[in-house]
Amino acid sequence: MPELPEVETVVRDLARGGLVGRTVECVRVLWPRTVGGMAPHAFADALAARRVLGVSRRAKYVVLALSGGATVLVHLRMSGRLTLIAAGDPTPLHARLWLELDDARRLVFSDTRKFGRWLLTADPERVLARMGPEPLSPAFTREHLRRALAARRRMLKPLLLDQTFVAGLGNIYADESLWRARLHPCRRSDAVTPAEAARLHRAIRTVLRQAIRLNGTSLGNGQANFRGGDGRRGGNQNHLRVFRRTGAPCPRCGTPIERRLVGQRSTHVCPCCQRTPDRDRTAA
Repeated sequence: MPELPEVETVVRDLARGGLVGRTVECVRVLWPRTVGGMAPHAFADALAARRVLGVSRRAKYVVLALSGGATVLVHLRMSGRLTLIAAGDPTPLHARLWLELDDARRLVFSDTRKFGRWLLTADPERVLARMGPEPLSPAFTREHLRRALAARRRMLKPLLLDQTFVAGLGNIYADESLWRARLHPCRRSDAVTPAEAARLHRAIRTVLRQAIRLNGTSLGNGQANFRGGDGRRGGNQNHLRVFRRTGAPCPRCGTPIERRLVGQRSTHVCPCCQRTPDRDRTAA
């Protein structure tokens, strides 16, 4: 699933591609369930003639601000892609929805697994307000993280994946952040010391900034793998330290990386660098 860096890459690519300022001439919905909360024909009618005022990101959502006070929230889920294509270019495989723009281009949403969703709303905060703080925002301080960890009694890995706790983290960047902070994914959140919380805060921000700089992580070459809004693959997969590196030596100590299930999620850990006392183990 695209995480914060991948969604941020898409947003930046769309902005660079000139989506802002364009007017939607018409909408074509090829997979009805791509549209959430309303009938596809009503969705298409509601978007026609609206101008794109802005494109941004909140958590794992692409946020399209439209004229007339409307907002479209796009969640890419497992395999969604947003691509701007020129007139005459072939339509991407697995296209589920597209917007015809006033400059003869299309904004195409393709989605191999059909899990992605578009939601039109006049009040995006009804969806977004429940999200936790953005981990790269000023609000996400070391002290905020320390207090938030201490207030809960959960395993670290499932807690970091909880979008109400912190927005945008998923499996890749939770594993990478915990490795960098030398914290076991099964450590209990309220057992994390202030010094460890500071390490985790620094690790999360470092890992995310690197991934954004490298245009996200593309794992493999299949149709479901991440590509940016201009069709490029990400480059961060070449810099992962533990994620999907089972059996490879830990870059820090040389111990083979292990794969485990934590909270029903595939998790990658160095058993030497990321130790945890038995008393810190708990159910998520």
